[in-house]
Amino acid sequence: MTISLEKSPKSYGVAVTLCGVFGVLGVHHFYLEDWLHGLADAGLFIMAVVFAIQGYAGLALLVIVIDAIHTIVIFYYLIIEKWRDGQGRPVTL
Repeated sequence: MTISLEKSPKSYGVAVTLCGVFGVLGVHHFYLEDWLHGLADAGLFIMAVVFAIQGYAGLALLVIVIDAIHTIVIFYYLIIEKWRDGQGRPVTL
């Protein structure tokens, strides 16, 4: 990943909204073309669902809490305009 001073062409409002609404699914990462982060978030969510279906409610809750904390941190960084898209460009207004 290269760091660029060029502003991301992705919409700041869309990124923040996707993170706030679908954050634990990683949709905002896919929108920002940050594929690895998106797959990690989606994987955590799927893992939590699988644990819940198999009856491991404690593990499911733990994984969802970890995913939620990660989403809150990313949401904060998006709001203060310190997050970058998959190409290293800042996501700003």
